[in-house]
Amino acid sequence: MTAAKAGAAGDSRLRVILAASVGSALEWYDFFLYGTAAALVFGDLFFPKSDPVVGTLLSFLTFGVGFVVRPLGGLLFGVLGDRYGRKPVLVATLLMIGIGTTAIGFLPTYAQVGIWAPILLVAMRVIQGLGAGAEYGGAVIYLVENAPPKHRGFWGGFAPLGVSVGNLLAAGAFALVTILPREDLLSWGWRLPFLASFVLILVGIFVRMRITETPVYTEAVLARGKVESNPAFEALRRHPRNFFVVLGARMAENGLGYFFPVFGLSYVINTVGVPKADALSALMLAFTIELFAILGFAALSDRIGRRPVYMFGAVAGVALAFPFFWMVGTKQWLFIALAFILARAVVTAAMFGPQAAYFAELFPPQRRFAGFAFARELGSLLAGGPAPFVATALVAAYGSWWPVACYAMLLALCTVVAIWIGPETYREDIAADTPTEEVAPVGLPFRV
Repeated sequence: MTAAKAGAAGDSRLRVILAASVGSALEWYDFFLYGTAAALVFGDLFFPKSDPVVGTLLSFLTFGVGFVVRPLGGLLFGVLGDRYGRKPVLVATLLMIGIGTTAIGFLPTYAQVGIWAPILLVAMRVIQGLGAGAEYGGAVIYLVENAPPKHRGFWGGFAPLGVSVGNLLAAGAFALVTILPREDLLSWGWRLPFLASFVLILVGIFVRMRITETPVYTEAVLARGKVESNPAFEALRRHPRNFFVVLGARMAENGLGYFFPVFGLSYVINTVGVPKADALSALMLAFTIELFAILGFAALSDRIGRRPVYMFGAVAGVALAFPFFWMVGTKQWLFIALAFILARAVVTAAMFGPQAAYFAELFPPQRRFAGFAFARELGSLLAGGPAPFVATALVAAYGSWWPVACYAMLLALCTVVAIWIGPETYREDIAADTPTEEVAPVGLPFRV
């Protein structure tokens, strides 16, 4: 029985998609919820003795702490996923992020316990980050290893789709609580979205406990006796170029993916002066459109390849850097919405859509989880984590948005280079012991 047929026999397609995308949506609701709260309320709640700019900087700095530990989570759970299977790791990461997020909803503020408030906040963020370090990689690999060979891009697209749903839920949750009077929002309203995550996590655990192991892992790793003691080290040693292609590809996708909704939301509200409800509604519209765009770009990558689609998104990121600020600077809702739509549904979606299958295809099955998760989360540490903090600091230092636009362009250009030197993978056999075909792109003297 082939891996594809085994997957169909073990789990229905709907169950596979739900296990990865629904669980991913719930986890990333938790993770993005923190980013939205950092932009809107955490500066007042946990750093109230600072001036507004410093308070926002400090809240974004704690946001970045989650990214510092994500590579550790990717390394730890990635190794476990290659040694013991994809399913148990998917359950474990879901629990970690759920516990960290729910606990944030119970935390005392600075006014109640002083310095312990930000310390506890950082501790919960660490727990979130460790779980998030392997969540996306696990969800992607579960989808791709169950997918029909010619539709891995489309199937893999349901994992980033889940991330976008989580983004939308987080923005929607805070859109609802910001309707409250400011005093109620800061006293108890901000806690509600965090506490709601406990119920959502129970749903995710129920779904993931009912799935079976992927056929690729069962046949290509377990049955062949290919389990390795240190798959992360082997991924870096045997596939260094693919490892660094993942790092570079993350610069624009992850950096701009957090730059626009997290820093962008804070900038539009706090610097441009747009009402919170208007800014959140524009962002939510962009997230909604992005849901369809991700699957469209993912399916397109099955037809023309991962690299052309990904390259389009990176180049679009370069092109949008300055126009984004011109549009939000008008203070007109229509142009603000258009700016967020272009940022999320074109730039990010064009990279996020094919990324799932592309990164999974860059590593063989016995070291796929560790190589994917570790390399991807190192990219998160370099790109997504610092992005809101660096952007806010640049605005504070220069009093203008143009240095931030230059920073966004630099991130996008890093990805352009990485994708240009990377291999094409969409026709590869993901159950093979060797990685993608080692063919150098046109104009390069070396093999990739």
